[in-house]
Parts: sequence; C-alpha cells; structure tokens
Amino acid sequence: MGKIAVVGSNMVDLITYTDRMPGPGETIEAPRFEMGCGGKGANQAIAAARLGAEVMMVTKVGDDAFADTTIRNLADAGIDTRYVERVPGTSSGVAPIFVEPSGENSILIIKGANARLSPADVDRAADDLKGCDLIVMQLEVPLETVYHTIEFGARHGIETLLNPAPAPADLDAKRIEQVTFLVPNQTELATISGLAVTSEADAEVAARALIARGIRTVIVTLGARGALLVTAGEETRRIEPVRVTPVDTTGAGDAFIGSFARYYVENHDLDAALRMAVRYAADSITRPGTQKSYATREAFEAFCAGL
Repeated sequence: MGKIAVVGSNMVDLITYTDRMPGPGETIEAPRFEMGCGGKGANQAIAAARLGAEVMMVTKVGDDAFADTTIRNLADAGIDTRYVERVPGTSSGVAPIFVEPSGENSILIIKGANARLSPADVDRAADDLKGCDLIVMQLEVPLETVYHTIEFGARHGIETLLNPAPAPADLDAKRIEQVTFLVPNQTELATISGLAVTSEADAEVAARALIARGIRTVIVTLGARGALLVTAGEETRRIEPVRVTPVDTTGAGDAFIGSFARYYVENHDLDAALRMAVRYAADSITRPGTQKSYATREAFEAFCAGL
C-alpha cells in the first residue's frame, strides 16, 4: 500500500447536541456536550490511518492545553507526527459544532495555529513528502500553502487531492488546476464555479465548468445520494449511495476523503476507491461524533459484508 501525506488542519471539536438551534438573543438548554479531536486535515488523516494506511501529517498546533491532546491523538492512530509543530503564543484550532436531532450539523471554525502553516513548513517536510503517493489538502490553512503544496506535487510527480472546504470565493482556479483530484460538496462546488448547484444535473454542469478551466478530475460528494465523478473527455459516473439511518453527519465528508485516499493508494483503482469511500462515509454517520465514528479496517469490512 502507498503512503499518504496530509498537509492541513487540526481542530478540537466542541460538540453540542441540541433539540433545536436558538434564535437571535435566545438562550436554550442543550441536552448533551462532548469534546473530541477534529479538523478536516486531522479527520482525513485519522480515517485513512484507521483503515491501515501509512500516513504522515504536516500541521501546526498552539501552545495551549489542546496541543498535547491533538499530537497524542494523531500518534495513537499511528500517524507520523514529526511535522506537527507547536506555535508559541497561539491558540490551537477550535471547532464548535451544533448537532440537531435529524443528524444535521452546523459548524464554526477558529483556525488558531492552523493559520500559521506556511509554504516553508511544506519545504521542511519535502524529503518525506517526496516518498508519498498522494498528498491530501483542505482549505482550513492559508491558501498560499495549499497552492505551494499543489505545485510541489506537480513538480515531483506526486498525485494530490484538494478538498476545497471551507470554500472561499477568492480561490484561484489557475493555481489549483494541477491538482489530481478536486473533491467538493455541492455548496463548495457552487462557490468555486460561481454557478447554482441545486441538483445532480447542476452539479455536473458546474463540475464541467471547472474541467474546462483545466482541472482534470472533479469528485462531487452528494451526501445521502452518493457521489459524482466528472473527468475530462469522459461521461459522468455516479457512485451509488448506501442507505443507512443517520445519527450524526458530522465528519462524513472527511471520512469519504480519508477512506478514498487509503483505497486509492492501494492500487490506483479510482472507481473501486470511490465505492469504498461512499460506504465508509455512510458507515460513519451511524455513530455520533467525528473521528470516533470512523471504523477500523476490521469493523468496516464487517459493515461491508453485511450490505
């Protein structure tokens, strides 16, 4: 199996389970609170590692009480933490998450030390990054670092994946066109393409618009409806969903990407990796939380056997 690098974010998740969201100026009681490790980069790294992948992470933490927890959590999952660096005088990243009874969630992020991840940090990890088969990125770190990492991958013949979340309106399409895989959800796809995306047909049109700008492969995650694969010169392929009863959708997109990365680097079978990613994401939403909802390889194989 190949090696995966995640150049991206880590957060501490502060999860509130609520019967409903409060209105402006309103205070209501929520029944339950949990704290856990998260952040899109760390989530994706953990998902891949839980499934048996060899993973290294390039990220930054603060000098507060959350930093030790974050580093220990990554190391306990078997992730290479040599390039997880502390930033003095800075908070770690934090993500307050609000989960409603339907399983839908609303999330705020405070980047903290994640905002200090720089191109120089990527360059310091260059020798080890060159030994990876896939570099995975998100947008909870500075855009310049993401652009630099994509260019690094292209220069050294390393495949790259960008999850453009959260999607900024000023994302420079020219500077991400060398990415191997762009993996947005519908909301992110609409922001990046500038087109309305309210249906699968809209998603294909918007993805084709990005293909026309030079991006080679767009994978659109559709939640309970599976995913779409759109590539230059080929018909769109739909990856069918797996029907489950959702408990908590938090982190499902990260479960999809981390598992896709793991199965893709195994044998570079794109369709097979996407089918497994849809299944892994579906399995993750049957349990509460983010990283703690991600199955090990053995548990996931049992889930797949029961489909």
